[in-house]
Amino acid sequence: MVPIPSNRKSNIDTKDILRKFEMKMANQLGKDLPVDYSKDYDQFKQETLRSLGWYEKACKNIGKSFKVKLKPKEEEKIQNDLNTSHLDVKANESSGLAWFTLIVAFFLSFLIAGAIFMMTGELSGEIAMIFGLLAVTSFFFYYYIGSMPARIAQKWKLKASSQMVPAILYIVVYMRHTSNLEGAIRFASQHLQPPLSLDFKKIFWDVETAKCPTIKDALDAYLEKWRADAPEFVESFHMIESSLYEPIEERRLATLEKSLQIILDGVYEKMLHFSHDVASPITNVYMLGIVLPTLGLALMPLASTLLGGAVRWYHVAVMYDIVIPFAIFYMTNNVLAKRPGGFGETELLEKNKNYKDYADKSHYTKAFLIALPFFILGILPFLFQFGLAESMGLNKDYTFNELGLGFLGQNNKLFDFIIDEKGATVGPFGTTALILSLFVPLAIAIFFILSYKFKTDKLVKTREQTKKLEAEFSSSIFQLGNRLADGVPAEMVFGRVAESSKGTASAGFFSLVNTNIQQAGMSIEDAIFSSGRGAINYYPSELLRTSMQIMIEAVKKGLGIAAKALMSISVYVKNIHTVNERLKDLLSEITSSMKSNMTFLAPLLSAIVVGLASMITGILGKLKSMLDAGSNLDSGIGMGGIGSIVSMFDISKMIPPYWLQVAVGIYIVEVIFILTITLVTIENGEDKLGEKNEIYKNLSTGMMLYFITAIVAIVALAALASVAIGGIVTQ
Repeated sequence: MVPIPSNRKSNIDTKDILRKFEMKMANQLGKDLPVDYSKDYDQFKQETLRSLGWYEKACKNIGKSFKVKLKPKEEEKIQNDLNTSHLDVKANESSGLAWFTLIVAFFLSFLIAGAIFMMTGELSGEIAMIFGLLAVTSFFFYYYIGSMPARIAQKWKLKASSQMVPAILYIVVYMRHTSNLEGAIRFASQHLQPPLSLDFKKIFWDVETAKCPTIKDALDAYLEKWRADAPEFVESFHMIESSLYEPIEERRLATLEKSLQIILDGVYEKMLHFSHDVASPITNVYMLGIVLPTLGLALMPLASTLLGGAVRWYHVAVMYDIVIPFAIFYMTNNVLAKRPGGFGETELLEKNKNYKDYADKSHYTKAFLIALPFFILGILPFLFQFGLAESMGLNKDYTFNELGLGFLGQNNKLFDFIIDEKGATVGPFGTTALILSLFVPLAIAIFFILSYKFKTDKLVKTREQTKKLEAEFSSSIFQLGNRLADGVPAEMVFGRVAESSKGTASAGFFSLVNTNIQQAGMSIEDAIFSSGRGAINYYPSELLRTSMQIMIEAVKKGLGIAAKALMSISVYVKNIHTVNERLKDLLSEITSSMKSNMTFLAPLLSAIVVGLASMITGILGKLKSMLDAGSNLDSGIGMGGIGSIVSMFDISKMIPPYWLQVAVGIYIVEVIFILTITLVTIENGEDKLGEKNEIYKNLSTGMMLYFITAIVAIVALAALASVAIGGIVTQ
């Protein structure tokens, strides 16, 4: 008889045949053979990294055909970042995409500048400025695309490091009752969320694809990647590994508990240093990015006319809406680069039961339709000036006297457009137009406020309820462990804990589990995890889910083991909560200062300065018009009078307050965006839900303060200017 080969040999032969076939097909198609990961890993990566697909596709389609030769050290650094981010991209493909972007953007800059030159027929300073701005933008795109691997890797590390403490917790809890490192890592990978769960699963894939001979070797190779960024994580794992060799049970358990304490102490120490290191950079952001630019605004109208109109409104817009926000972004990025890991929000956004509200694109449409009337109101002066008034049979502008509001200034116009020396229409300079201009940045803010509110409200409420449940859960689970230690059967313990913890959020969970067991006759596992009536469906907490799974597994080995496991979880959760509160206390000074700057000081200062700029423009404009009308101001003032001074100023060359305010209002929106993202990242690490929710809250507060303060400042200072001009005329 022919001997039948064993299953193992058959599997090996099958793999060899498949591998040879794949290599043959790859050679025929001229493609590289992807042999690094298993199909399971590729599928998992595809499910968890959907948002990064565009970059991978761009590198594969464009960067691959535009490869750039890199220095060995540079190539190694970029490739390490790409590997950390689990991107299936090569270093030269990434650099090729960056250079391609630079060349295309620079070429488009030439085309745009050339098109403007052909249309105007003259080579002016404005064209040079546009070309220079576009050229700088081209290099920014090159920097942005070129640094993409490093930034994605940094975000990955921030998100992964925020899950390190729960990871050590899961491994320690598992190994308390089962001293098996492989099982503990598998257990942690199943209950952690990406990206750290993906890293843990890849440890098994490295063994599966024969990159490493054992789980311990694969784990040690993985930990080397964190040695520089998270040494406490590496030390905790090594302590866990050493517990495997402890011959005495008490010493083994003490070693496991020590591993968790090591990572908690390490995270606290790093955040302590971080809170001290970023105090000075945050002050620089406030002074250089908010205070100095705001104070400089007051001099803009005066400077523009003294320089003969060399400074235009679009120069201010470029400076305040592009250059300064980019500088703030760069400085805050340097602050975030110093943030250590190990602390932050660990929830995966896609796991939230209301995620469909976050992903819904219709929120943007609804917000746009609501914000549009405010934007139209803001550009009303230009609609009247350029077509709307004529189509409706109205004048392009009206004086207050014509509207029956002569007490506001008989000859004062609503919009006040002026014809300059070249016959071009400039402005508007009117106070009414300035007040209407406030609706332009308000409309932009309303769009983001409403869209982000619609997207995040339900999800944030669910997250807060979950956190409240988890805060109470540590004491409830301790009671659960005590009841099991007393010998109460697991099927009866839920009802007793629910009775003793009435009034708490966790009491409802235990009561629902007890109802499923007693009335529906379900097993403990079905009562908790059943897809139809399972209690966990109504309490979406990863901590709760994991604790119950640990209890179910531990009960199989005895009530005493289950009791110890649950009480250990309770103690660990309390310790983690204590460290989190300490870290929040350390960061409170930084975060409160940043929030005060962006929601109070920056809007308040900017609004007052807009009013001052309007007052300066108004006073100089009134005095100039008086002189042109032949008012005898010199007779009452002497020394040549004010006429010789005011003649230096030409209001048509000043920056219209309308455009100045629009530029400043958009600047405030950008500052709130940048500082809010920085604030959320400092507190919680990578947290998209928290970013959008805080942006809508801070925009609501900051822009409302700016809007109200600006109206008060404009009206009050305009009245003060009228009184001052009236006093001069009566002299």
